Amino acid sequence: MSSTCSTVSRELDEPVAGTAATARTWLLLEQPGPWGAKALTASHLDPALGRALEAAARGTGVRVALIRRAGRHADCRVPASRRVYAAHTVPGNVWLHAATVTDPAKLLDLDFPALGRGEPGTFGTALGGGPHENDPLALVCTNGKRDRCCALLGRPLAAELAASGVKGVWEVTHLGGHRFSPTVLVLPYGYAYGRAQAHAVKDVLHGAQEGRIVVEGCRGGSAWERPGQAAELAVRRAVGEYAAEALSVVRTDGAAPRWEVTVAHADGRRWLVEVAQGASLPPRPESCGSVLGSPARMDVVDIREATMTAQAG
Repeated sequence: MSSTCSTVSRELDEPVAGTAATARTWLLLEQPGPWGAKALTASHLDPALGRALEAAARGTGVRVALIRRAGRHADCRVPASRRVYAAHTVPGNVWLHAATVTDPAKLLDLDFPALGRGEPGTFGTALGGGPHENDPLALVCTNGKRDRCCALLGRPLAAELAASGVKGVWEVTHLGGHRFSPTVLVLPYGYAYGRAQAHAVKDVLHGAQEGRIVVEGCRGGSAWERPGQAAELAVRRAVGEYAAEALSVVRTDGAAPRWEVTVAHADGRRWLVEVAQGASLPPRPESCGSVLGSPARMDVVDIREATMTAQAG
């Protein structure tokens, strides 16, 4: 059997930091049954609705994905009711709301720009939703139509977590970074993890329950673009700060292949983080079936705390 993209990435010890999907707000709709590669328009969801949701979310900071319960998926077509979640991941205004709908077209009544700004109002008025008071969510990418690694590695992980009694486990259509499978997104805080194992996911969920971020295996927080993801994780490691909403990426100067990222602490401290875009060598497939390439990697080359004088200036 030929090597999968995740096998090669693991063997080459490719770094995972700064590789998470970017979304300030996640909107998740339950859709059982099979998923195609572009699941919003290739599942048992009405493809016209899928296209309309894609259009409504475009440019708003909202990322729409489909979810389903872990386990076997009968080819069922119309669930009587569906779970819907919305999560805003920007520190200082992190929230996770839930609703149950019988007509998924009601999602088009949402104010997508407002959701992207972190304003959940229409989630309540349009869907009757409210704050999710239960355990954090663990979304495991299992869409084998996008990449076989997500099915081969993601589905067993989701099943193992669910079978061991972990609450809030869902399969999800796409988190990017197939070569880091199994990949997991944890909400409400929006941090993604690569090469995940069940015991590690349980630790991450326990941390999220306590308002704490686990940095081992972390790909980054989805609230930030990729240079910011790498910079924020590097500051967490450097100063030993693991409180979930303690750090924010407040400024990113420069352009590929080099940025200066300003990371701010809720207590007023700031750090200037130099991030360089490199190429992962030797060449490897970014996903199964793709040609060999050199995926971009985010390397933190310098961290320095900004003085109060410099901040004032």
